[in-house]
Amino acid sequence: MDTTPELPPKNDLYEHYKFVVEKGQQPLRIDKYLMNFVENATRNKIQAAAKDGSIFVNDSPVKSNYKVKPNDVIRVKFEHPPHENLLVGEDLPLDIVYEDEDLLVVNKPAGMVVHPGHGNYSGTLINALIFHFENLPKNSSDRPGLVHRIDKDTSGLLVVAKTEHAMNHLSNQFAEKTSEREYVAIVWGNVKEDEGTVEGNIGRHPKNRLQNTVFEGDDAYKGKPAVTHYKVIERLGYVTLLSCKLETGRTHQIRVHMKHIGHTLFNDERYGGHLILKGTTFTKYKQFVDNCFKVLPRQALHAKTLGFEHPTTGKFMSFNTDIPEDMQQCIEKWKHYAKHQEN
Repeated sequence: MDTTPELPPKNDLYEHYKFVVEKGQQPLRIDKYLMNFVENATRNKIQAAAKDGSIFVNDSPVKSNYKVKPNDVIRVKFEHPPHENLLVGEDLPLDIVYEDEDLLVVNKPAGMVVHPGHGNYSGTLINALIFHFENLPKNSSDRPGLVHRIDKDTSGLLVVAKTEHAMNHLSNQFAEKTSEREYVAIVWGNVKEDEGTVEGNIGRHPKNRLQNTVFEGDDAYKGKPAVTHYKVIERLGYVTLLSCKLETGRTHQIRVHMKHIGHTLFNDERYGGHLILKGTTFTKYKQFVDNCFKVLPRQALHAKTLGFEHPTTGKFMSFNTDIPEDMQQCIEKWKHYAKHQEN
């Protein structure tokens, strides 16, 4: 008799994940292993899933202390609230830069998640949008109004569609690379060239599913084409202030491309930028950097300008926002430090 457990069909009550363990993986408890692969999943949540019999290795349920081995096939299902409870309107403040009958442009604060997902079922931009606006059109991922997205801890501009026509028109512009997006970033190190372009296919990191990475050469097929143009705004000693223009819009694109060329974003914890990557070994310097991290407790990235053709009028529209206070304070600290070093 076949007692192999079957996962229930994919529906709104569960989130499903499947991983194949890398060949070089050392024995590691499965609850610890999964924390590297499932975004926003706490160890308690993973242990609860194991207790419920919802973690399978090679089609057999395992406990949270199971040690993963190379080539293990892991499947996980996490229960979450029904879909209708996920998309609940919430009276959250929205910084609306522009609005008409077709669309709106929002300046998203750092720390706000764009859409509900595992571990983030409230307080998102989507929750705010559906409270303030009725009958927003859904994108291909069933997300109301969203044409594109930016990371939780990245601040800046997003365009939101209010009609089906606007959704299709704007989505096509992003797909065909005719929209314009400029970000401002603080990166570790003194960027050698005044300007340049990073080209490298981006895909999921094979050993850490919460990161993306650049795939080159024979492995290029594992990622999707991505192009970032950068220009130095100001050199600040051990960090550089950059303008980055996106030609494509891959997940974590600027964060991944900058790390790839040796200039990880300042205080980007996911990609190692929360460590002191450049500078001296002096205790005073360490204290200075720690103070900068406290002022800017997130990756130093802001979506500063956004441009696109209006879906109804055909007019090209461009929007610009100020660099937020936390990032501005960090820049000022580095300016002062760099000036002090020159004297």
